[in-house]
Order: sequence, then C-alpha cells, then structure tokens
Amino acid sequence: MKTFHIFILLLSLISFLSAEKCHPNDKKALLKIKNDLNNPYDIITWDPKTDCCEDWYAVQCDPKTNRTTQLNIHNADIKRPIPASIAELTYLESLSFHSCNMTGHITEAIAKLSNLNFIDLRHNHLTGPVPSFLGQLKKLEYIGLSFNNLTGSIPASLSMLTKLGGLLLDRNQLTGTIPESFGSFKEDFYLYLSHNQLSGPIPKTLANANFNYIDASRNKLEGDISFLFGIKSLNYIDFSRNMLQFDFSKVVEFTSTLAHLDLNHNRIYGSIPQALAKLDYVALDVSYNRLCGKIPVGAGLQKQDVARFLHNKCLCGAPLPKCK
Repeated sequence: MKTFHIFILLLSLISFLSAEKCHPNDKKALLKIKNDLNNPYDIITWDPKTDCCEDWYAVQCDPKTNRTTQLNIHNADIKRPIPASIAELTYLESLSFHSCNMTGHITEAIAKLSNLNFIDLRHNHLTGPVPSFLGQLKKLEYIGLSFNNLTGSIPASLSMLTKLGGLLLDRNQLTGTIPESFGSFKEDFYLYLSHNQLSGPIPKTLANANFNYIDASRNKLEGDISFLFGIKSLNYIDFSRNMLQFDFSKVVEFTSTLAHLDLNHNRIYGSIPQALAKLDYVALDVSYNRLCGKIPVGAGLQKQDVARFLHNKCLCGAPLPKCK
C-alpha cells in the first residue's frame, strides 16, 4: 500500500511538472501573430506542441498568472506590418520589434494594450505618423520609435503619459514644432528628437519639465534656448545644427548637473558666459557660430579640442590662440 501511495505521488508530481504553463488564449494569439507575420524563421520555436512560456523565443510570462507579459523580437527579417492580432495579448507589458524590418503604419490595435509600459519599434521601416493613441496607454514608461520613416507632427497627447521617462523619436522625417505640453513631463526624462525636420521656437514651457537629456540636433529649430540651461536635473543638451539665435553672454545661470552642451552650427552671438566656467566640467562645442571675446577659464574648457571653438567671429584664449 505504501509503495502504491508513493507511485501515485510520483504520477501527480510528473503531471504537475509536465503541465503546460502557457495560457490557451495567449498561445492562440501568439500563433495568430506568427501566421500574420508569414511564419518567419526567427520565431521557428513557436511550435503549438510546446509551452510558449518555457520554450518560445522572445516570449515571457508572468510566473504567477502564466499570462504572456513580454514579446520582444530583435534583429529579425520580418518585412511585414505589425499585426493587429497583437491586441489579443491583453496582459502584454513589453512589446519590441527592434531591427526587424517592420513596414507600414503603427497599428491602432496597440491602443488596446492597456498594461503596456514599454514599446520599442526602433530601427525599422515604419511609415505614417507618430500615433496620438499612444497617449491613451497610461502605464507607458518608454517609447522608442527612432530610425524609421515616420512623418507628420509630434502629438501633444504624449504629454498625458505621466509615467513616461524616455521618448525616442530621432532619425525620422517629423515636421512641425515641439509641443508646448512637453513641459509637463515630471519624471527623469530623456528626449531624443535629432535628425528630423522640426522647426519653430523651443517652447518656454520646457523649463518646467524634469529633463535629464535633450538631443534636438539636426533640425530647423529657431530662437533662444538659454532658459533650458537652468533646469536642475539636466545633464546633456545637444541643439547643434539648427538655426538658434541668441546672445550667449546674457546667460547668468547653468545647472550644476550640466556635463555636455553642444551648440555647434547655429547663429549664436555674444561671448561665452563666465557662469559656464564655474561648473566642474562641461564638454562644450560652440564651433560655427558668431561668438567673440575671451574663452573663460574653468570647467575644463582649456583642455578641450580646439575644433570645438573654431569658426566663430573673434573667439580667443586657450585652447585658441591668445587674445590680442
């Protein structure tokens, strides 16, 4: 009798260990996604006979509920639009098609993924606008849409995402202005807008945001950005190769956290302010502007590459030649 009980226990244990964790609704949705993507070789492990939580590439499940929470496909050669069937993964928190040669518009089906906190669609061939419906996904903390062919303006609705910490829209074909509502971002925020065709002045409201990093280089932005230099959390600023025009010498405050300031290829005039030299160190590039006067001593400016100061009106002093 004792041997029989042990045998039954062993059978129960084997049955428990062999039980599939993958939720049937999620497996059905994933197989539909695979079919919609034309069964690419990159997800060959998606075999209906195996467990999607244990054996399928790019799929991760919650250890308690066994619902699919992550679908992260990288470096695949899919050449298809993002399928609308993605909406059937209702518990999805992280979605990534990174460097997958995805095409077409970003499907509105993503708006149904109310648990989504991370979306990475960088390095693809996506077209159409940056979707305004992303502003409905209140849990989003990261949006990566860099290196695509997106057009149109940046939707102001993205500022409704109170948990957002990173917005990567660089290297697209975006036009229009930076939304004034972007001044409402309060998280430690990273904003990548470089290599687009954005124009107009930079909204003064951005001074109210909690930026760590702003790269808006290689656009057609105009006016004065000196109000950004005092943002307490800001570490990195790059507005190089724009059409900025302001008197640099009138800047009286730089945040102590600033470590990188790139303003090359603009129309900035005046002189480099003394306040900048009070920082411990800042990597500065002001080449190809209209600056004049002596480079202030401090902040490691004298040890930087001379090319960072060339092609101005009459800048002088180390690392440039002495002032006359």
